[in-house]
Amino acid sequence: MKLEEAKRIGKEFLKKNNIDEREARLLLAFVLNVSSDELIRTSEITEDKFEEYQNVLNRRVQGTPFSYITGEKEFMKLKFKVNENVLIPRPETEILVEEALKYKPENVLDVCTGSGCIAISIAYYSKQTNVSALDISKAALEIANENAKLNGVDVEFICSDLFENVNRKYDIIVSNPPYIETSVIDKLEKDVKSEPHIALDGGVDGLEFYRRIAKEARKYLKEKGTLLFEIGYNQGENVSKLLMDNDYKNVRIIKDLSENDRVCVGNI
Repeated sequence: MKLEEAKRIGKEFLKKNNIDEREARLLLAFVLNVSSDELIRTSEITEDKFEEYQNVLNRRVQGTPFSYITGEKEFMKLKFKVNENVLIPRPETEILVEEALKYKPENVLDVCTGSGCIAISIAYYSKQTNVSALDISKAALEIANENAKLNGVDVEFICSDLFENVNRKYDIIVSNPPYIETSVIDKLEKDVKSEPHIALDGGVDGLEFYRRIAKEARKYLKEKGTLLFEIGYNQGENVSKLLMDNDYKNVRIIKDLSENDRVCVGNI
């Protein structure tokens, strides 16, 4: 089969199912294991590869996120492996990393690390910072370990229910915890619902993990240490209040490029 015909079929199929048709070309390159530039120089696709392409398109339409199909996602200009055990890194989370890097901390703890994208990016770009990261999911930590090796950084990974297995203090604690209200999860897009619920479900009001972390983190922060949260666009006021109620000082909000609340910061 001509490659252009396969591409046309893919585009029409995705468009019919309300998925960005540009993904058809990227998925075709993935199936053929070639770059986008190399795809231009390819003219034919075998019957076996076309069948594989159709299977991939069906998975996409059924709700499997693009990054779970390809097994990778770019974040902070670094490449990360992802699968169904970890949340797919989002561009807005880069703001949390960039804010943490401004402090030039000696050591950092990333709570609810998932794929490890936050911890690994901080370790990669700070060079001298000692970075630890924890998650309750052993499966997630396996991926995080792979990502640390992939990006050539040394991160200490801890399997822990929040601070349960933490025994030292840090200059900075960062976290992108689950923050979606339980009742909202079933209403999310199919792509998002395919991601691990443990990484999405923030309890009845979406604030369960913010409460726990804000309360416990003080014991694991050094004097004048800093806690940084990624937050949902509508959570700035509530998370700020949680920090102030737990005696954090200089509480402030950093907005994302769309002028939505994105990071909440407090000092002890």
